Amino acid sequence: MGHREDPNRDLTDLPAPHPAPPVHDRHWVRDVRGAIGCAGVLLALLLLLDSAAGTLTAWRAVLWAVLALLLLAVLCPSRISAGEGWIVARSLLRSRRVRTDLLVSVSCLDGVSQRLLLRDAFGDRFEIDPRVLMDNPELWRRLDEDARRAEASGFLLCGTTALSRLSARIDAETAHTVFKVSGLD
Repeated sequence: MGHREDPNRDLTDLPAPHPAPPVHDRHWVRDVRGAIGCAGVLLALLLLLDSAAGTLTAWRAVLWAVLALLLLAVLCPSRISAGEGWIVARSLLRSRRVRTDLLVSVSCLDGVSQRLLLRDAFGDRFEIDPRVLMDNPELWRRLDEDARRAEASGFLLCGTTALSRLSARIDAETAHTVFKVSGLD
């Protein structure tokens, strides 16, 4: 005797679909180590020079340590994470979060360093270096999926051109990397 599905069956006993786990910038640890290294080298050089000049005191050592910590704070990168419907950057002092499934605009800011500016329906804004998205395909995939969802639902009215240009850059770089790895470059 075959089992037939009852169309009026209560579906509350079925397990809820689990959202995919958040993805993170995979180069963040390397960048933090680089920032710590720069601050450590600065501290070592300042202490060495001050010691060689014969002017090193406890107060001056504390001053050099504070200066090295300030450099570390400036160089320390934000930790970028993304999940279904959101992207967040956590720095030493604050955290910025944007709902990517409710994006209303995406714009490319040119200048000394190129930035991608994301704004959501709640007025929150988020700037990200496109290089982070190029280096982390999982982050890019999450952002792209959510931006497409926002566009389909009518939220994203401004910025599809910036996203398609970034998508073309990421695709070109990925193809170049594949050719390079396979020896066809």
